[in-house]
Amino acid sequence: MEEKKDISVVIPIYNEQDNIFELYNRLVLSIADFTTKYELIFVNDGSLDNSFVELLKLSENDKNIFYINLSRNFGHQIAVSAGLEFCRGECIVIIDGDLQDPPELIPQLYKKYQDGFDVVYAKREQRKGETLLKKFTSKLFYRILKKLTSFDIPLDTGDFRLLDQKVVSAINKMPERNKFLRGQIAWLGFKQTYVLFNRDERRFGKSGYTYSKMFQLAIDAITSFSDKPLSLVSKLGFIISIFSFVIILYTIFAHFVLKETVTGWSSLIISSMFIGGIQLFSIGIIGEYISRINNNVKDRPLYVIDKTNIKQEVQ
Repeated sequence: MEEKKDISVVIPIYNEQDNIFELYNRLVLSIADFTTKYELIFVNDGSLDNSFVELLKLSENDKNIFYINLSRNFGHQIAVSAGLEFCRGECIVIIDGDLQDPPELIPQLYKKYQDGFDVVYAKREQRKGETLLKKFTSKLFYRILKKLTSFDIPLDTGDFRLLDQKVVSAINKMPERNKFLRGQIAWLGFKQTYVLFNRDERRFGKSGYTYSKMFQLAIDAITSFSDKPLSLVSKLGFIISIFSFVIILYTIFAHFVLKETVTGWSSLIISSMFIGGIQLFSIGIIGEYISRINNNVKDRPLYVIDKTNIKQEVQ
């Protein structure tokens, strides 16, 4: 029977070869403050550098180190989901591998957990080394998402958080392919709190979260937890239909009663372009929802494991 752990730490890795050794040392020192029964689960998400080689070296020298090497890059959220499925800890910490989230905060998260909280997330007071545009778009996204959803998603937080095993078990039962873990955790409820911290600047390499990936994550978040965009499409269609009907009535009235012909090639083209744009926008929103339905009905595995040293049946 597998030994139960006090805490598991899930670390998604993508091209972090320069950070892995320091991250490992800082994690071990931080966790040693409160337990010796722990495991570190590194999920290599198709890294193109020597990240996996570094993980192999660590696992050979420390029995608490486990790795999951995915067959290709499946994305950050799926890499984290893969790690969550193999955890044996009473509680689980999710932390990125770029050292921007300080491992030294884990004892504070664990203390809140011991106080009875099921979810303890790390809330950012400052975000060092990030552009004003990234900070602005991030704040804007979370505030828009808060307006669109029927439950509270914590503002100014990432995936760095501690979860009770029962929360992770509930997450693992969620079958959707377009993952947005922050939203899933918030949707589950449970007793939640936070710890404030300052996010460090990235020391090595560059972020794998490009603006296009951030935009895709935002789309996944909105379409996974809100149907208000579909409601917006319906309202736009209704408003434009009423407006068009009024124009038609005016045109008929002007022709037969006022004996005037409504002219204006420019206004006709502008109106056609406007309505066409609204139609394409509406079709795009509907298409995003249909795409997610299509991804889920395919019933493909969420990820594929190439190699792992975790001794349990691969799901």
